[in-house]
Amino acid sequence: MKKINATDTLALSIPERIQLVEDIWDTIASQAEAMELTEEEKKIIDDRLDAYHKNPDVGTPWDDVYKRITAKHGL
Repeated sequence: MKKINATDTLALSIPERIQLVEDIWDTIASQAEAMELTEEEKKIIDDRLDAYHKNPDVGTPWDDVYKRITAKHGL
């Protein structure tokens, strides 16, 4: 299998690059248990979760964000 580098990915279309990133993320997510969070990262997550619980109506649902991004890029 040929190795690719970041410059090689620039030859891909934007939808292809997005798909590549999604594919890479899926391989990371499938091994998430292998990653350990630092105490600082755990605190950030806890703080954000607390903020969400205090005001769950603030923010934008993922579906809306995704639609806005894909519409902007014609996907």
